[in-house]
Amino acid sequence: MTEPTTGQTTGPAAEPATAPTTGPTAAATWRPVLSRAAMLRHDPVRQADLLIVPERIVVLNEEAAAIVGLCDGRRTVADIVAELPEGVADDVVEFLDRVRAEGWVR
Repeated sequence: MTEPTTGQTTGPAAEPATAPTTGPTAAATWRPVLSRAAMLRHDPVRQADLLIVPERIVVLNEEAAAIVGLCDGRRTVADIVAELPEGVADDVVEFLDRVRAEGWVR
């Protein structure tokens, strides 16, 4: 699995949100959920998953969409990693830290 990334974006850059403490303990207990202002949608014309946030649309690759789709507030980061292919734990944690810094998940 390649490192999950976000694709094209439109609109001005969002200011990063203040992220909770990171590290093994935080990752073990954090239950990521989309921020209230974010929506995950599938665009049938582009055949792509989109993360719609204020003044911005982010085109997600397949791996990123799978991770964001699992961010329901019930699963811990470990639960999310367990539902994805083996060997992606570090990439998933890094990706979630990045999207949390953007304010797209909390």
